[in-house]
Amino acid sequence: MTGSEKIIVAMSGGVDSAVAALQLLRAGADVEGLHMTNWEDDDGYCTAARDYQDARSVCAELGISLHRVNFSREYRERVFADFLAEYAAGRTPNPDVLCNREIKFGAFLEHARRLGGGRIATGHYARLDGRDPVRLLKGRDPDKDQSYFLHAVSGDALVQALFPIGDLRKAEVRALATAAGLPVHAKRDSTGICFIGERPFQEFLGRYVSGSSGPIQTPDGDLVGQHDGLMFYTPGQRQGLHIGGRAGTTGEPWYVAGKLIEDNTLIVVQGREHPLLWSQGLCAAAPSWIAGRPPHAGPQWSLRCCAKTRYRQPDAPCTVTSTGGDRLAVVFDEPQWAIAPGQFVVFYAGDECLGGARIEAAETLQNLPAGPIAASVLTG
Repeated sequence: MTGSEKIIVAMSGGVDSAVAALQLLRAGADVEGLHMTNWEDDDGYCTAARDYQDARSVCAELGISLHRVNFSREYRERVFADFLAEYAAGRTPNPDVLCNREIKFGAFLEHARRLGGGRIATGHYARLDGRDPVRLLKGRDPDKDQSYFLHAVSGDALVQALFPIGDLRKAEVRALATAAGLPVHAKRDSTGICFIGERPFQEFLGRYVSGSSGPIQTPDGDLVGQHDGLMFYTPGQRQGLHIGGRAGTTGEPWYVAGKLIEDNTLIVVQGREHPLLWSQGLCAAAPSWIAGRPPHAGPQWSLRCCAKTRYRQPDAPCTVTSTGGDRLAVVFDEPQWAIAPGQFVVFYAGDECLGGARIEAAETLQNLPAGPIAASVLTG
């Protein structure tokens, strides 16, 4: 980074991007801000207008220019359409992964170039090492590390990026913001899916994906309730099942174990340790590699590494094997809980994020009993 190189910072209106800009200014960089609107909704839940005003206040305090761009159309076409298609197919998508690849390190990067930016910077808790090739590393704060969500961003895009707060912990970020008098120093972190915000998820998804109620059954075929539509449930879910106490059961909580799409049936089990909630392996497809290629050459290869099947999950040792084309098989040393098709399995070698792939199906520890349910795929 040189003082003559213009850095365009993604100013979200939150404390992380504010401190990212602050750190770059203190390092002597030529900094400008760019606020992007990715979702527009007038139902009272969308915070885009308020976030823009917060970004303006931060940039005014820092004395830097703020540009504004609307990527709502690109977001709906490149991210939201996939989100809806995955839910309609009975899977559980993670739109933040595509948002990073398609918008923040895609459309945003292109627009920053048009503004004369040499590189972009964001408030992600992650680190980069080297430029040829670039390596994506976990953020120093293990509670905030966001490398999981960045695994699908290409190395070509990452080499043009900076993560100024990747070496900081969240408490340090807030302390820097407070000391600098930034107006967002105490602003609450955003949670959940950006375009849903605080609105009821079922109400929102029901606008776009049609579904019908159907039976909730045990693996043995016992009817225990009615669901509101398969798209509203994900493996491991405990809340919202509305299954009361039943005679002849253990009294333990009920959990979603899978979906039978063709039968419109939700399968539930009792107890977190039920073997249908635990998987020794999974199948995944369409891998993305930070290096732009698999870790080994050839049509079939095997890799020892660690993996996460959800954000903030501890790293799990595993063996990843190419099964031909763009498909992978992942076998874990220890069973993993409630793997959800549609989510991403992300691979690590120590602190380095190697890449990841979308989960298609999980191999549970127990086979279903004989009968009509056993003829269907439980988890994918």
